[in-house]
Amino acid sequence: MGSDISRHSQREGPAAQRRFSHGFLSNIGVSITHRLGHSAVFSRPVGPDVRPAVPKLPLPPEDRAETSVTERSMISVFLPEFPMRTFPGQDQFQVLGFIAKGSYGPILKVKDVLKDKTYAVKILPKSEILKYGAVEQSKEEVIIQRQLKHPFIHNLQDCWQTQRHLFIMCDYCSVGDLYTSWLLKGQFGEDEVRLFAAELGGALGFLHDLGIMHRDIKMENILLSDRGHLRLSDFGLSRRLKRGGRAFTICGTIQYMAPEVLAGGPYNHAADWWSLGIMLFSLVKGEFPLPAEPDHSTMLNKVIDFPYVLPDTFSSALTLLLTELLCKNPANRLRNLDSFKMQAFFRGSSFDSLMLQKTPVDVILELRAHPDWAAKARRGLSLDCFDNFDCDQILHSPTTPTELSPPVDLSPATEQTCEA
Repeated sequence: MGSDISRHSQREGPAAQRRFSHGFLSNIGVSITHRLGHSAVFSRPVGPDVRPAVPKLPLPPEDRAETSVTERSMISVFLPEFPMRTFPGQDQFQVLGFIAKGSYGPILKVKDVLKDKTYAVKILPKSEILKYGAVEQSKEEVIIQRQLKHPFIHNLQDCWQTQRHLFIMCDYCSVGDLYTSWLLKGQFGEDEVRLFAAELGGALGFLHDLGIMHRDIKMENILLSDRGHLRLSDFGLSRRLKRGGRAFTICGTIQYMAPEVLAGGPYNHAADWWSLGIMLFSLVKGEFPLPAEPDHSTMLNKVIDFPYVLPDTFSSALTLLLTELLCKNPANRLRNLDSFKMQAFFRGSSFDSLMLQKTPVDVILELRAHPDWAAKARRGLSLDCFDNFDCDQILHSPTTPTELSPPVDLSPATEQTCEA
């Protein structure tokens, strides 16, 4: 037990937070976030730049009325999770802008005129899903997300397919993700982190009660509501695990991965609580306990040898909580919501979702108005990414790509982790 956090570790940007996985749907939103793209699951050491190549746009021609035998088979393989239908016409859906470019295709900001509500829609060419063998993953993610109705979990609104594409529609989160806020703020106070911890802890407890491991808890996967509250997103690496079951796939984002995951298992839901501990530490300290390594074997050796001793600047209650979360032995780790709620760090705090959401999170909302917010959220994503995207072909919309590309609509796009 215990944790020895380096006082000299440096904050690493997205490029250092290697996501070893074969995720699929994820972070949706301008804030929904960058990705909704594609990652890869690796069961062996990999180098820092091993990722599937990002396919070139433009997307294939618009869906035709007639279908060939091959096209019919491409429809059936995604049923029943993705029902067949046409993309709504512009009398119902208005494309407002690009949110991000995923590994498979674009994520668009779309307004449902009839409901007067804005969504993020991820567009996935079936040819790419088949090419990377991600059919079952795409279906599994949708199956999982349809079960998840919780105030602190990002909502899947709809999904469907046309002849050549899959569409996944989620809530649009205009305030961005927690990682962008952290970059701007530098570090958060313990009172602020207490609220984040209560909201995310409640979401994790809900997931685990359903037998679902998230497997990629990190700041980039925490979207923020219009009032600044947390929404856990990106279920591309999630897995349903039967009671007493174990997993063995090495996946996740390397700086957040529990030692048993880095070692190739066996592991279970306790790994998510380790990742939460890493995130809470980083939010308060302003840097990660350890910098990212280029492969999971090297990272495992660093984690095993690292004496996790927490900074003197942390309160005794926070130190105790993180010591319990960052226990290298998963059998002794804090690994359930009931134990989490009983920590001294939460004394006098509520875990009731209605109470937690009653007050806007001012520190988050103030950061949204920061002059550097758009640049930090964009994280290097250029409008050039969308130069060749022909919206007319796939969405039957008369709007031109230039009209669809205001900088404000580019969401945080680090390590394509929602993947699309």
